[in-house]
Amino acid sequence: MATAASPPAPTLASGPTATLPETTLLFARIHLATLSDVPHIHKLIHQMVIFKPLTHLFSATESSLSSTLFTSPPFQSFTILLLEASPTPFPFTTPNKNTDTPPPSSFTSPTPSKITRGTFSKPTAMTRKGFGRMLLSAVTKQAVKMGYGRVDWVVLDWNVNTIRFDEEMGAEVLNEWRGCRLTGEALQVYGGAD
Repeated sequence: MATAASPPAPTLASGPTATLPETTLLFARIHLATLSDVPHIHKLIHQMVIFKPLTHLFSATESSLSSTLFTSPPFQSFTILLLEASPTPFPFTTPNKNTDTPPPSSFTSPTPSKITRGTFSKPTAMTRKGFGRMLLSAVTKQAVKMGYGRVDWVVLDWNVNTIRFDEEMGAEVLNEWRGCRLTGEALQVYGGAD
């Protein structure tokens, strides 16, 4: 039996839940995660297993994530899109990261079938701001662009807010795993929407 991995180092975001006034502007962007994002991905996964609660199953390390998630080209096995939010606008590019959309050729896969999405929001003040819709839209647009026939994901059966959100997006809820699917016209409509 694997021992639980150490939690990531605390950050400013790990403190008490922040609240934002409703009038605060937030800017958001989605980018294809890179190797340099592994520490953030590790922290998000750790926060998610605390929330679920599944910490007894948490064994991921930054090293294991690096070697598992980042093969070349992307979309061969696991691909992560990160949504960032900030009270200030993002620059078009940063010194170590190009925020432009990668060329379609970088998303090709010899066996396209589906993209699975997982969302988790920390702090709670960032929920209900439209970021889930943005992330699902980015995933479905990529699925449509790649010719995939569906987008699948799972949701915990007690997470009624997420289930309601998924149904509002046109997803079909599958009872045994609470799996959700956008397919056919719903995938085309949502994946093609701006």
